[in-house]
Amino acid sequence: MRHQRALLPAFAVTTLFLGAACSSPASEAAQQPAAGQGRQIQATVRPTDGTEHSLTVAAAPTATATATASPGGSGRRAHRTTLSVGSYDSHTRRAVIADKPKGKGSSPRPSAPSTSSSAAPDSSAAPGRAAVGDVIASAPAPGAPHGLLAKVTKVIGERDGGTEVQTEPATLNALLGDDTAKGDVPVDPSSFSVDKLLPDVRVSWSKTGDVHAGPKGATVPLGSLRLDVGTEVATAQDAPASAAASVRGFVQLAPRVDFAYGGSGSDAPPGSAYLGVSGDWTSGWAVKGRAAAATGTPLRIPFAKLHADPVLQVGPVPVVVNLDLTCYFQISADGRVTVDVEQSLKGDFKAGGTFGPAKGWTPVSSSDMTSTPVRASVSTAGSVRTTLGAEATVGLYGSVGVTADLAPYLRGEASGAITAASDGSAPKADGTWGVYGGMDLSGTLRLQLSIFGTPIIQRSIPLGALHREWELASGKLSS
Repeated sequence: MRHQRALLPAFAVTTLFLGAACSSPASEAAQQPAAGQGRQIQATVRPTDGTEHSLTVAAAPTATATATASPGGSGRRAHRTTLSVGSYDSHTRRAVIADKPKGKGSSPRPSAPSTSSSAAPDSSAAPGRAAVGDVIASAPAPGAPHGLLAKVTKVIGERDGGTEVQTEPATLNALLGDDTAKGDVPVDPSSFSVDKLLPDVRVSWSKTGDVHAGPKGATVPLGSLRLDVGTEVATAQDAPASAAASVRGFVQLAPRVDFAYGGSGSDAPPGSAYLGVSGDWTSGWAVKGRAAAATGTPLRIPFAKLHADPVLQVGPVPVVVNLDLTCYFQISADGRVTVDVEQSLKGDFKAGGTFGPAKGWTPVSSSDMTSTPVRASVSTAGSVRTTLGAEATVGLYGSVGVTADLAPYLRGEASGAITAASDGSAPKADGTWGVYGGMDLSGTLRLQLSIFGTPIIQRSIPLGALHREWELASGKLSS
């Protein structure tokens, strides 16, 4: 067994929702989510008025509420509103803002879009109507499947279902202002949409309430999502039928979304910010036979694409995080070596981007993994390498902030000579073989992370290539 310490990049994302009135400590306490919605971490900041404001980061309830605030030094803080995004056109950036008056079914329906509207101090709009200067932060809504964060620049007029407005992109500091928040929330495994790219892909997950999905008899830890896959791969042209090659394995994840914001005001970049994903990782995969890459280059086989838009609640403002994940096999082999190897990998990870006034945006990534060879056998000279990886993107409101490719791999190679006997007996092998586990990591931070209200990144920032490898087993070739 080998214990490896490796750095991992940021991959993952989910959505944030600030849905609690913060006008007083009592009102904020009343909005605490029920136990079991995820660990809550509060941070406190003292704004210029001498009061203390802290926001709780938690999973948004099924029926999310809306919020409104007035930036620009008006003294008002984000609070609940009945406004919601009825529809949005991403090409024209026009939205229809609807209002459901109190006392007339104002309680949002499950899965209804949630919004936070920040009205400018000079706004003269009637209560319950959108006005120039409003900042809209919405959970996924019609026309905005990844959520919406926008500022109203023009009120066009009344339409069926609400008020049509022209918008432009906005930033989170216009809503969060002087507040500060920090926390991590688990992503509901049942919220992922899964696109199976190979026939033999099985999906399993479990959540609270004894709710489970997946193959009969499958055991998945609470809060985890698991994908099992198996496929045949190409063999060398001269390989016998007995050398047929196959790869099978599984990936199991229990992801959490990490979010932090340290306010400096609605008109100033935040003093700090962080967006990332963390959680537990378990995987295991095996390769058997004499595999070959047909073109001499690694063969990449995606087997599933996953997407989730979890909504977090951070005080009274909704923030949406988008997480996309592509799971894949990658095979590089010379078609000469015959292997029968299997590896299991278990540990945790953390990846994301952090902002500070001194250094701007910088990557944050770490992992603690333990690798175990289940079995390892290599015969004849040659090499093979298989990867069971995950390529991820994490962003806010449909804008990519971080891309990362986490690629644990299994490598086998043998060196030596194969000698044919002159008397017609079987050839003899003389040499050594080894099987190695490893991990590669690459990715970038993108300029769209400026959605926090931070200065725009002028170019993509590489996460930095990481390579770690350790020996699993070794031995001598024998005929």
